[in-house]
Amino acid sequence: MEQGSGKRLSWFSVLGFLDVYVKQSLNTGVSASSSRRPMKQHTASLLSWLAFPYYAYVGTRLRDRVMRLSPAQGPRSGQIGKGKAPIRILAIGDSSAAAVGVEHTSGALAPQLAQMVADRENVAVSWHISGHNSATCGPVTEVVVPNLPADLDPTHIMLQIGMNDLKNWHTGSRFCREFGRLLYAVRARFPDAKIFWSQCIDITRVPAMPNFLARIANLRRLIINERGTQLCVERGAVAIMPLPGVTAEGFCPDGFHAGESGYYGWAEHIMTHWDYAPREAPAAQPYI
Repeated sequence: MEQGSGKRLSWFSVLGFLDVYVKQSLNTGVSASSSRRPMKQHTASLLSWLAFPYYAYVGTRLRDRVMRLSPAQGPRSGQIGKGKAPIRILAIGDSSAAAVGVEHTSGALAPQLAQMVADRENVAVSWHISGHNSATCGPVTEVVVPNLPADLDPTHIMLQIGMNDLKNWHTGSRFCREFGRLLYAVRARFPDAKIFWSQCIDITRVPAMPNFLARIANLRRLIINERGTQLCVERGAVAIMPLPGVTAEGFCPDGFHAGESGYYGWAEHIMTHWDYAPREAPAAQPYI
């Protein structure tokens, strides 16, 4: 009995230490501009692996309870305005590109973004979405990109990817390898398109995630966001800062995916980065 209590005490002591350190890491951040960035990134990786048994146990139970949603109904392509569209948006990636969380694709990120661009530029804007539940960078590169419609000719591409790589605990080196290949594949297929990638949001803002579990996941988020941004700078894509001001109202009933207002807010945020060249984006500056 005493031995069991000691084990529980030891385990909770470890969790308590990790909790304090994770909070400290999130408050100070892993600054991309810091000369100590590699050390902090390695520390975040080490701490996340120490907490992995807890993350795996609680995360598996959470996954079994979370509502499972299907991609939105409706067309996968559309256009705002009449005539030939000089601006053509392609959104590819995971369930966020598939508009999971809304009933109809009209509420997805790509068509809402297309409407904003059309209003600002006063031109026709077309859009196409190719989103896939649970997708990570590897399968999108190997399966999705080669099988996109042959007649697609996007001018702007939204890579909605990274959250599943994060929650599936892909290592930093694996994410670099697979996200880097995705950037190569998209650039080779659409050499003239402008590519955007959104950094992962603060996981503690996701309603479905228990707070401590979210703080552990945020350690992986710091690694994903930094490494992804560095690859964007090196390979000519615009890295978009994490969406600020995320609230529970922006999520759908499952508490994990965005709702229509969440996708709208995301589209508005992308518009603040629309005119940046890859090396001009705020997220890129520490790597120039």
